Amino acid sequence: MKINDAVFGELEYDLVWSKDTSIVFLGHEVEIALMVKGAEDSKFDKGQYAAYTSLMQNWEQLQQSLLQSILDYYKQERQDLGYDIEVNEHYPFVETTDEIAEMIRLDGIVVPYVGSFDGRDIGLTFNCTWDIENGLGIRLLNEKVAEVGYQDVAI
Repeated sequence: MKINDAVFGELEYDLVWSKDTSIVFLGHEVEIALMVKGAEDSKFDKGQYAAYTSLMQNWEQLQQSLLQSILDYYKQERQDLGYDIEVNEHYPFVETTDEIAEMIRLDGIVVPYVGSFDGRDIGLTFNCTWDIENGLGIRLLNEKVAEVGYQDVAI
């Protein structure tokens, strides 16, 4: 089933509403999946529209804070795994947001059901060089990073 939503555009339903689209991330246009949680009747909540619209309006300003949060997460993960002491080629020493930017690729935007958290809730999924299996996920609440972890954080 397909719909053409005024905010999300043309979406197709297969357990979740989704479409492939492109977005500029860190100065480069990238192909991503936009996934909107919702029933097959395609009735989305006002909160979902508000969260997505606000994300798009603030996208440019958000990107640097995303990178800093990812860098902080990466450094902690690297330390927790002991790779700050022992060398591991998948977890190289990284100091800057420019370096971490080279290690990630935005993969998707998830607009969850309203009510999971208070506020405008959005998930971002990334592929990353250090954990190909689990990837990287970010949960945003009111356009601020609330959690960074594996991709399931964002889904």
